[in-house]
Amino acid sequence: MLTPAEESGLAGLRLAGRVQRAVAMIPPERMGELIDAIRSRAAAERLIYQHEGVDEPVRVMPCPLTLRPDQLAYVHAASLTILGALKRLPDAYLASFPVREILKLEPAEERWLLDCWGPAHRENNPIFGRLDAMVDFTSPMWKDSLRFVEPNLTGIGGLHLAPTCDGILHDVVLPELLRHVPSLRLERTPDMRDLLVQELLDHLEVLGRPRGTIAMIDPKYEHDGPDEQDRLVRYLTDRHGLKVVHADPGELVLHDGDVYYHETRIDLCYRDYSVLDLEARAAGGANIDAVKKLFRENRMISSIAAELDQKSCWEILTDPALAQQLLTPEERQVARRHVLWTRILSDRRTTDPRGESVDLLKYARQNHESLVLKPNRGFGGRGVVVGPAVTSDEWDAAVDEALRSTDRFVLQELASIPVREFPVLGPKQGDAGGLAVHNEPFYVVMGFAATRYGVALMARASQKQVVNVAQHGGVCGPRVGPHAR
Repeated sequence: MLTPAEESGLAGLRLAGRVQRAVAMIPPERMGELIDAIRSRAAAERLIYQHEGVDEPVRVMPCPLTLRPDQLAYVHAASLTILGALKRLPDAYLASFPVREILKLEPAEERWLLDCWGPAHRENNPIFGRLDAMVDFTSPMWKDSLRFVEPNLTGIGGLHLAPTCDGILHDVVLPELLRHVPSLRLERTPDMRDLLVQELLDHLEVLGRPRGTIAMIDPKYEHDGPDEQDRLVRYLTDRHGLKVVHADPGELVLHDGDVYYHETRIDLCYRDYSVLDLEARAAGGANIDAVKKLFRENRMISSIAAELDQKSCWEILTDPALAQQLLTPEERQVARRHVLWTRILSDRRTTDPRGESVDLLKYARQNHESLVLKPNRGFGGRGVVVGPAVTSDEWDAAVDEALRSTDRFVLQELASIPVREFPVLGPKQGDAGGLAVHNEPFYVVMGFAATRYGVALMARASQKQVVNVAQHGGVCGPRVGPHAR
């Protein structure tokens, strides 16, 4: 007899199995047609990542990932708990020397935090972020597999990519699956854009500016990264009827005591810009006084609190002494179970994943097969060294180089990355020539954008252990199956 927990856990495996069997029923020629149709739709929907001005299409995986409603509810609750702890970090930073040593802001960032963080932010602290995590929804012990990898608290990627990928699968692949298995019932997960809309509308109400004008600010005239903001502005305008503009920070000006974009008064901003990016613009001659006013008056999403967005946030959540001091009992419980042990790389004593006191550098060199080395504030998967993927000598050299670097690095506990098989279109084997469909394994990493209204999922897949769209990974479409019976 299975326990209720085991029965619930195995339901996720059964659901995934049903979908895999439905995919296997699609003839290879038809699957090739579907893959071509997905590519065409992705190009039409501008699913691209810009590398130094060159548009590169983002790969859409042709088979949906599945999870159950209870699994979606659990990751929603866990994500909100972690996000709640992260929102209080500014006060911890200002009050605690150990926290300042772990999060160590640049002087300019600290000035902005001191100048802009205040009582209004403590009461209503708007952060729209995405917590990246590993989780195997097909495992009977899937809750234990949920491990948060890093926070992304501002300017998150995927606002256009994730729901557009889901829409393509809904239109192209789902009808084909239903032809083979008519009883298959797969529902969409919450749309990340709609969750953002509700956050924007709620905060406009808090500010006393209901239905005000929103500015989406990002490096408007640069061409690197996902091409999302123009599409997002169009969606917010056409689908929700919001008053939205797309602006570069230098295009916002102060006039009559308020912020304007040309002739339009701006009530609230969503930003894809860090303080250091803004300081660099100011050094180049841009006037950023209007942007700073928005931060100071709590009219920016994400708020100034998001400047503490570092992988080393996880050290605060996984250090027993700091967690006891700064977290609630519920937050400590979730952090112990689901946040990966993480430490700033330096010559010091600290606690290991079991809570025992260790010399950190000695521990790092002796346990490289269970660790990952990452730039503390890097993104896009650049500079990541996966311990088991290199030799001991290569690992030691990477640690030494990180210690010499002016940038800070973190050591992180290695988490198991789920692997899924997806149909791919590739050359036929042998001398036959032409193309054929075959299944290949991919590593899969999740991202959870949680608000009180729900949690949106962004799933990425890659044949490399560093899974990131910036590293030419693909995007998956998560789907929710029926409740377990």
